[in-house]
Parts: sequence; structure tokens; C-alpha cells
Amino acid sequence: MDYTQLGKSDLTVSRLCLGCMGFGDAATGQHSWTLAEAESREIIRYGLEQGVTFFDTAIAYQNGSSERYLGRALRDMARRDEVVVATKFLPRTPQQIASGVTGKQAIARSLNQSLQNLGMEHIDLYICHAWDHHTPILEVLETLHQAIQAGKIRAIGISNCFAWQLAKANALAEREGLTGFVSVQSHYNLIMREDERELVGLCAEDNIAMTPYSALASGRLARLDNPPTRRAAEDAYAKGKYDKTAAQDRIIIERVAELARRYQVSMTEISLAWLLTKVTAPVVGATKKQHLDGAVKAVKLQLSQEDIHFLEACYQPHALVGMMAQKTPQTEDRKKV
Repeated sequence: MDYTQLGKSDLTVSRLCLGCMGFGDAATGQHSWTLAEAESREIIRYGLEQGVTFFDTAIAYQNGSSERYLGRALRDMARRDEVVVATKFLPRTPQQIASGVTGKQAIARSLNQSLQNLGMEHIDLYICHAWDHHTPILEVLETLHQAIQAGKIRAIGISNCFAWQLAKANALAEREGLTGFVSVQSHYNLIMREDERELVGLCAEDNIAMTPYSALASGRLARLDNPPTRRAAEDAYAKGKYDKTAAQDRIIIERVAELARRYQVSMTEISLAWLLTKVTAPVVGATKKQHLDGAVKAVKLQLSQEDIHFLEACYQPHALVGMMAQKTPQTEDRKKV
């Protein structure tokens, strides 16, 4: 395993981040295919044995049970200073807004609940899960800065935002003497490369770490015609992100398979080796030990410039999907003009 600094922070992370969305009580939350605690612990243990020190979860994953599973496992298996734990908080809900809960109160409550779920005194990287269109970003930054001063957080990141939003937030933080975002977690992989339009350039210019999710496009970049998995059958959210572009994406997936045959490695290794030339540490989910094997090997796989061009050449523009495609107050206002 290789290790690197996370942007401008003082955090040292493994080049792979183990994504924990697949861990949690399947009876609660959005997903029906998640692993129970005993199975989750085995994946976490195996990741640690392979040198993974960076773990990503969220309070929204399976009603907080992902955080609880991860926290209990790490307390039993690793020293606290040996691992970097990231978790995420959501924007205020309509119910919170209607009941008068401020942005500061909502973040503080979520942070304290995540600390309780994890059983930890601090969170290494606390991430805004999505831009909160109902809370001024300055209020968000002030609240997070205060939590850093209180020792509850070491660094902050943001997920699912546009480049202009990240630039605005960090410019405000610098002007006001607050802590800025050191990382961004976005939807970026070989078949979804829209971040290359603006976000990638901003991150390179300002030394902001990129830790993209869906690094293997929910398994689509890891296999060609293997038997369908339970997740593939039941993950409606992933289907919503990828099914509409399956035909054009298939061309790229076949190129991944061709290159994997040429190198005699897995498709996972090819897909992640490409992504590792672009980002700090991709978030890779795993529900089986073998899922981690290919990911770990990818860290050492060197692709040539010809390989990279071969994989990139057939990409076609994609519409934004998932959380980035959701309507915002700004887009609705523009429609009314």
C-alpha cells in the first residue's frame, strides 16, 4: 500500500479509502443488500491487513448502523492514531427547517450523533454530504471551524458540489479566517468524467484532495459478463445513475476488459489504476474480500500514456446523475424568469 497527504491537511491516508456504504443493518435505511456486522468486520479487518488506513462512512448509511459497525470494528482492531475516519452529515431536512432548527444546530446534533455512533472522541475528516441550499455556507463553515477548535474534528471536506461552490466556500473561509475544505468527494470514474470540466482543475490548482465515490461505477467497471450480484439486482439508486447510458458506457467497459486481458490482471485493477493517476484516494466499496484484492493491487499497477489514452478516447459527455442531478432552488428560480 502507498500513502499520501490529504490535500493541505496534516492527515496521511492510504491511496485507497474503504467505503462503508455496504455495511449496516439491511432492515433499516436505503439499501437492502448491505452486510451484517460480523461480515462487515471481516472486510474491515482484511482491509487493515492489506494496509488500508482510510475509511469512509456517513450518518445516512443505514440509519447510522454503518458508523456503529465501523466504530466498533476499529476500536477492536486498530489504534486510533493508525486510522483516518471520514463521515458525512446531510443538509437540514424540511422538517428541521419548519421547526426552526438552525444550520448550526443541525450540524452540531449530527456531529455529536456520529461521534456517539463511532464511539470516538474526534472525527478525522468531517464531510458535508451535499451543498445545503437553505443554509448560508458561511454558517456551515463557522460551525465546522468551531468544532475543529473544540477538538471534535481534524479537517473538513465536501461532497456532491460544483467547482464554483467549492471555490466560493474556500474563498469565504480564507477571508473570514476559518478552516477551508481540504477534500472533495464526487462522482468520478472512467464512465463518468464530467468533473474534468472544472472541478479537477480547481483541485489541482488549490491542492484540494479528490476522493471520489463510485470509483468502479457500482461494479460496472469491475466485470464484463459475470453473473449478476445481489447489489446489481437490488441497487435501484445505481441503476438510476448508469442504466440510461449503458450502451455508450459498454464501449469503455470493453476496453477495460481488453486491457485487463493484455496485462493479465482484473478489470478492477485497470479501472482503479487509471483513477489513481487522477485523484488522491478513491473510495472503494467492498462486500467480499476479493473486492479488496484487486483494489490493493491497482495501487502498484502503472499504466502507460498509451493505455490511458486507449481508456479515455471513447468517452462521451454525460448528464449529471444521482445527487448532482437533483433540483436546487437556483435552478427552479431560473425556470421562473
